[in-house]
Amino acid sequence: NLIDELPILSVAAALATGETVIADAEELRVKETDRIAAMVSTLRAFNVDAEETKDGMIIRGGRPIKAAKVPSHGDHRIAMSAAILGLFASGTTRITNARCINTSYPGFVQDLHDLAPQGSKTMRKMSRAVKKLVNRDAAEEKA
Repeated sequence: NLIDELPILSVAAALATGETVIADAEELRVKETDRIAAMVSTLRAFNVDAEETKDGMIIRGGRPIKAAKVPSHGDHRIAMSAAILGLFASGTTRITNARCINTSYPGFVQDLHDLAPQGSKTMRKMSRAVKKLVNRDAAEEKA
């Protein structure tokens, strides 16, 4: 029942200490993209110990999160999950084709910005970066 939520739950697992096993989720392989492969690839890019299984993934959380350049795979849930993971990363995270976020949550970037505590430079910086990526993708699409 949580198939659509598994990308963001995998981010929570990456930030938690210990091992998380996601199983019986083979339906993730036939969504907008193979979300199992896409999320494992995304997590690994951020220095998370993650591996694919036939019907899910194993995530060993608790390692330092490092900034990464990752594709959205044209999947809004993957892009939003990567943006949230990027909030916890050292350095600047880049998400290609982040405009797909508008598919399900056009206000995501603004809400992310608004939720940032006043003194949280990291969250504000990330929300500005995501906004730039979404705007850049829109400009490139028009060209």
